[in-house]
Amino acid sequence: MKKRIITASAALFLLVGAVLLIAPRISNHIGKEEAYSAIEQFEELKGSIEQTNPSTQQTDAATKPDDTNATAQHSEEQSAVDYRSDEENYSAEYHIDADRLYRDSVAYNEKLKTEQYNLLINETSYRQASLNLYDYGVPNNIYGYISASSIGMELPIFLGATDDNMAFGAAHLTYTSLPIGGESTNCVLAAHTGYIGRVFFDDIRYLQIGDVVTITNYWDKLTYKVTDKQIYKKYESSNCYITDKKDLLTLITCAHGGADRYYVMCERVDNLSTSVTLDPSFPR
Repeated sequence: MKKRIITASAALFLLVGAVLLIAPRISNHIGKEEAYSAIEQFEELKGSIEQTNPSTQQTDAATKPDDTNATAQHSEEQSAVDYRSDEENYSAEYHIDADRLYRDSVAYNEKLKTEQYNLLINETSYRQASLNLYDYGVPNNIYGYISASSIGMELPIFLGATDDNMAFGAAHLTYTSLPIGGESTNCVLAAHTGYIGRVFFDDIRYLQIGDVVTITNYWDKLTYKVTDKQIYKKYESSNCYITDKKDLLTLITCAHGGADRYYVMCERVDNLSTSVTLDPSFPR
């Protein structure tokens, strides 16, 4: 009897150990599939839009949104929706008002150039979505996606650093520049590290100076290169602010078990090839 108990206990320990070993890999695989699904649906929605090149629009039209939308109302704790449902005919059911979304995004970024220090005052400021994408016909709160092929990263971008949004991808920190590029902008994106077996921004620490990071939105693909990496205390947030005449992208995730923050700073570049091959020795 005693021998049977010992044998059963040993088998149970082996089973638990196997589950603990395999579960994170399964969870990570599911997370990647969800991210890819979200990005595919974004591309489908983007493809349904009659494309217009923002650079050809009149400056005054681009910086002056419609009167009814001059002051965009923020949604309370806007969350990511389940983008895995109703995938068939997904884009056909929605009309994306991309022109108005672009004009209001430009206006939002222009406002931050003079008012960011008054608006970005604490961590709760980050949570409320900068624009309510549902008002523009975007059904899943996805503004675009971020890619870094050197670390095999590709994640959807949601507006507002809510818990729900950060459970599915990268979150845009409200009162930082929206990811459309432009002079005197700094788009700040945050994502989890060590989140229930999912890989979000876990690997941004492996990015090297000069590595390429791209942002794809409804209108363009923006190319940035890594210029600096630093670890800061949670209250040290100066890199979240706009730098005059710079077009910046800042990535943030937790470090030291959440006690600190890991920052990757990037600057916009032009005519730079993004064909980076993933290093086979990259740690996974």
